[in-house]
Amino acid sequence: MAAPSIPPLAARAAGTGGDADSALAEACGDAPSLTCRWVFEQTNSEFLADSADWLVARPLKIVAIALAAVLVSRLVRRLIRRGFSELRDGSQNERVRALRQKAAANLLTGETDAQRAQARAETLVSALSGLASTAIWTVAALLILGELNVSLGPLVAGAGIAGVALGFGAQSMVKDFLNGIFILTEDQMGVGDIVDLGDAVGTVETVTLRATTVRDVNGTVWHVPNGEILRVGNKSQHWSRALLDLTVAYDTDLREAQRIVKEVADDLAADEEWRDRVVGEPEVWGIQDLAADAVVIRLVIQTVAAEQYAIERDLRLRIKEAFDDAGIDIPFAQRTVWIRDLDPPLGGTPDPGPAS
Repeated sequence: MAAPSIPPLAARAAGTGGDADSALAEACGDAPSLTCRWVFEQTNSEFLADSADWLVARPLKIVAIALAAVLVSRLVRRLIRRGFSELRDGSQNERVRALRQKAAANLLTGETDAQRAQARAETLVSALSGLASTAIWTVAALLILGELNVSLGPLVAGAGIAGVALGFGAQSMVKDFLNGIFILTEDQMGVGDIVDLGDAVGTVETVTLRATTVRDVNGTVWHVPNGEILRVGNKSQHWSRALLDLTVAYDTDLREAQRIVKEVADDLAADEEWRDRVVGEPEVWGIQDLAADAVVIRLVIQTVAAEQYAIERDLRLRIKEAFDDAGIDIPFAQRTVWIRDLDPPLGGTPDPGPAS
């Protein structure tokens, strides 16, 4: 009786397990895919197994990697947007909320504050989302190249060398971007704020991750790299303060002078033109200084953001008129000039000057 025929695979399996594993490794590699393994087990053909791996398994893996990159990128973008949305909604401190409750109707309106926060959030979301997407797709590209049997060692080494060179060459730009992220995240300044950045003092026109643009009182536009900003003096964030140091003569009735100053400030705060720009009640802090030629009285008024300068100008005019009506002198420097004629008149003698 003839012995039953044995399929090639069974015959191969009847041998040592090491021979089967080595044959599978030669056909499909050290980490064979399910497709390559199945085709090899069914056909015992290295060519068909390798072809199936290239035509089916690897494209499916590449598609899966791409889909995973798309999903992760969208998820990260959504998380970043949600995180900055919560930061925007919870960024106002209790002091600002208290000011909103007692301020005039147009002080720190929700619409203006929301627009400012929205602009900051959109800038940060756009920048961070772009960085996250770049990182995700870079990893995905490396994984895809690995599936195509491309050696990643030289690529990683070359990228490392390029990264070091780029780091040395663009370290100032990296510093600008990092500082820009902190400026926007901490809301150190925004468009429309009056700021002091050291050499540049004026109104902020644009704030990006790279640089800040400031226009000064002369109309000059300053482009300041964010990495060069060591400190930010914001003169109009949330609210401002009009501060006047008023000088009067030493023989002035100081209590009467303070009463007049307070009365003028209260009248301005109640004026229809200014009442919506004044926060709270004007305060006369009292005698600020006993200077060489005058006594200094300090007046402060809390105002809507960036309105302090206009209020100060009108206050000076009103206080000057009130002081004139009350007969209060504002001291000013005086100088006596002696003119000596050194050329004697014809037939005369030189003028000896004033007698001592």
